[in-house]
Amino acid sequence: MPHDTAPPAASPDEDVHGLAVRYLLEWAAAPERGGHRCDPGIPVLAHLVADERAAPAAVAVWSRTAGRGPSHPALYDGGLAGTLVGLRLGARVLPGLGAAADRLGAHLARRPARYRTHEVAFVDYDLISGPSGLLLALCATEPERSVPRPLAAHLALLCDEEELGRLRAGQYADHPLLAWMQGRVNTGMGHGVAGLVAALTAALRRSAADPAADLAGALGRATRWLVRQAYDDERGIRTWPGAGLARPPSPEANPRQAWCYGTPGVAWALWDAADALGDSAAADWAATAFTTLAEHYDETFHLFGDAPGDRLGLCHGAAGVLAVADAFDRHARLPAAGTLKDRLVGHLTARLAAHPLAAWPADLLTGLPGALAALLTAVHGAPRGWLPCLGLR
Repeated sequence: MPHDTAPPAASPDEDVHGLAVRYLLEWAAAPERGGHRCDPGIPVLAHLVADERAAPAAVAVWSRTAGRGPSHPALYDGGLAGTLVGLRLGARVLPGLGAAADRLGAHLARRPARYRTHEVAFVDYDLISGPSGLLLALCATEPERSVPRPLAAHLALLCDEEELGRLRAGQYADHPLLAWMQGRVNTGMGHGVAGLVAALTAALRRSAADPAADLAGALGRATRWLVRQAYDDERGIRTWPGAGLARPPSPEANPRQAWCYGTPGVAWALWDAADALGDSAAADWAATAFTTLAEHYDETFHLFGDAPGDRLGLCHGAAGVLAVADAFDRHARLPAAGTLKDRLVGHLTARLAAHPLAAWPADLLTGLPGALAALLTAVHGAPRGWLPCLGLR
């Protein structure tokens, strides 16, 4: 089993909780250091830390500009669903934020589901910028309200046939970064079918007795499509390309094995959907896929990038893989997941303190709050209510 052979030394006198407290205090004193001010990263971490000084200070500063970003309803990129998550968790630190959370939750639950249903862009369906993230946020934060039927029905409609033709991207023909997506269906958790599956699974768990949106049928089609895109790479990992296969895959290993793309996020979405549907065979298949990742995961190959968030954060880095391994360990009781979890805990704790706090953004997916949240949850038993922000639980 490969290991990184020369980790930098962690600070000997500061544990993860202490580092989180220090980060929150420093951020509250200088919030201009970066990140979307509406992103839920700061209140997520403050809720998990629950330090009597640092948590209220950071949430108070965060709340002054919460909701003043872009007016779109996304979970990330400064969207209102992320603000809702921040307000709900922030209210557990500063109860006065509860009224604002109630108003925003009611507004988002009533918002019409006006999205394209063919030739789509990410904003029409995904977890980061689209309605899958909004649905996950509402399922997690609004337990007294029923699942917004138009939102769930929109996502189900996008999965109305086996090849998921409605999810073929149609807005990126001349895009400088996303032209590779034109005419293809994304597989990943952040921008693809896996994130949509996670949202439909959450909705199904909340509304199992309501067949109106055909959530189970949509989930079945989406998960079968994902299974058909899987292949085994040269390192022995059962994995997924960034978008649906247009030709037989090359077995060459892709270093991006993360929450956002590749086996960690996709395998979890498949396992959780199978668990919600009561399909033990499909759940076993997904658990086997994650086991291949756990047994062949190589920190020196699969973690890369210039910024600390690339190597250690939730979206691309070790913290996201840790969060998925922790979910498999907790809910699937998967031995390989527990082993990988222990490795990644050591990897992260040895490296987080090696970077200046100001080098990190404050966002959940790419910043230090997310990396610390993953450690506090997986190792220290912190509350798990923020995990739906990743399609986890």
